[in-house]
Amino acid sequence: MKYNSPLVPQRADPFVYRHTDGWYYFTGSVPSYDRIELRRSKTINGLSAAEPVDVWHKHSHGPMGDHIWAPELHYLDGKFYIYFGAGEAENKWALRPYVLECEGQDPMKDGWRELGMMQRAKNDEASFTGFSLDGTVFEAAGERYYVWAEKVGFGNGLLTSNLYIAKMATPWSLSTPAMELTTPDYDWERVGFWVDEGPAALVRGGKIYLTFSSSATGACYCMGMMEADEGADLLDRNSWKKSRHPVLETDAELGIFGPGHNSFTVAEDGETVLSIYHARPYEKIVGDPLYDPNRHAHVMEVAFDAGGRPVFRFPREEK
Repeated sequence: MKYNSPLVPQRADPFVYRHTDGWYYFTGSVPSYDRIELRRSKTINGLSAAEPVDVWHKHSHGPMGDHIWAPELHYLDGKFYIYFGAGEAENKWALRPYVLECEGQDPMKDGWRELGMMQRAKNDEASFTGFSLDGTVFEAAGERYYVWAEKVGFGNGLLTSNLYIAKMATPWSLSTPAMELTTPDYDWERVGFWVDEGPAALVRGGKIYLTFSSSATGACYCMGMMEADEGADLLDRNSWKKSRHPVLETDAELGIFGPGHNSFTVAEDGETVLSIYHARPYEKIVGDPLYDPNRHAHVMEVAFDAGGRPVFRFPREEK
């Protein structure tokens, strides 16, 4: 396994899905933020050399016209879906969450149909009215949930990115109003910007572990985690416990800076849990970190403590 070195260079917000036929599919934000690509391999390491295929391009005007960010590939109800954030061609910061549906069973070759923006519940007048992105999907106790990041403003002009959760009615619509899952409470969530984003869910042993990323996108970027019982009311904030400290952060000795925005999959044995995350190989960034292309996708084997909680540690044996 490629530990502590890039699995796929220059792909931020990496997402890996292992399909029922054993193929691993990889996607992530491309540095130009203008398209969605997929690559696949029968092995995790094989993703490094797999040929990327562009499956969708941004619009020349209007919505879905710029800042194509953080795509995720999911297989729901017998079809492939891609969830991603996108701005407008005329306003790249007007980000909203969008959905694509594959017209066949081969996401690399078959066409993709645009389903538009993720649809909020009828009795929800607030969701997706502001900067919204990083949508992910998970299932627990027979229910399907959508989790995303959305910015809200305070009277003093401060913007904060919170995580929200809602139940899904269909792969492109929600059935319940949003519940605020977490807001940046701690110092490590407030470096540069007040940010919680990039959620990823791991359902294991009757628990749900939801990782997320915080602060600005430089070396201060880090991962936190929330957890809840799978059978609890996941739309009740009191069902969730948030880590007091980051669960993954910069390791200057190993040359891994700003690790975050991960996804979960399993190794070829079908059991070993892997975290796919991005990080830079250096601390100093010239210009806006958002447009520095060298956030590389990495892979980490997830350990578990005596209580079954995931533990994220960089292996020390590989530089």
